[in-house]
Amino acid sequence: MLRLRLLTWDVKDTLLRLRRPLGESYAAEARAHGVRVQPEALSRAFREAYGAQSQRYPNYGRGQGLSSQQWWVDLVKQTFRLSGVHEDRILTLVAENLYHDYCSARNWEVLPGASETLSQCCQRGFRMGVVSNFDNRLENILSQCNLRHHFEFILTSEAAGFAKPDRRIFEKALRLGGVPPEQVAHIGDDYTRDYRAARAVGMHGFLLQAARQDEKLEVPPEHILPTLSHLLALIEKG
Repeated sequence: MLRLRLLTWDVKDTLLRLRRPLGESYAAEARAHGVRVQPEALSRAFREAYGAQSQRYPNYGRGQGLSSQQWWVDLVKQTFRLSGVHEDRILTLVAENLYHDYCSARNWEVLPGASETLSQCCQRGFRMGVVSNFDNRLENILSQCNLRHHFEFILTSEAAGFAKPDRRIFEKALRLGGVPPEQVAHIGDDYTRDYRAARAVGMHGFLLQAARQDEKLEVPPEHILPTLSHLLALIEKG
């Protein structure tokens, strides 16, 4: 059995996921202001705008003096502009409403097995924290989704100043937990940002790998979680 004291968790697509495609939520908000845009067009525009914004202002613009709210509002406006909407007053309203909407359980749902697995991990005496490339809304989102109470700390990339796979965000999590890396395991769905990055600082790693991911990764089978419900059995086997 692995001698683990602390488990750190990724959030998006590990514990929580969006309730519906982003393009649908954006289109619904635009409709409320009398603007019709196709959800698919918004999804495509968002991917393009997100890529450009992340490159220009990494980690929510934290190193360049932006707030994450400004970062997101600018990104949403750019998404709509790329989709052919240019009325500035409406864009500002829509962008600010969407920023606040994504702070609530209205747009997020808990992944199957997540609540049960977190509760079982607490019952077994594991301490737990979050390490996520997220902005400062995360604590509130986790509270709204009734998961916050499981965690001793919530470390976002915005607060840390570094985004996964930068080793410094994991080093900060280790300091917060006060536990050496060999007694910590990180659970996430991204091979590079979660699994490899955690192992690079000496932590254990478990990769949540949904059936749709068929790329061949260099991950031993005992580190792969087909679902979150497999976690405790793998820890006990290890």
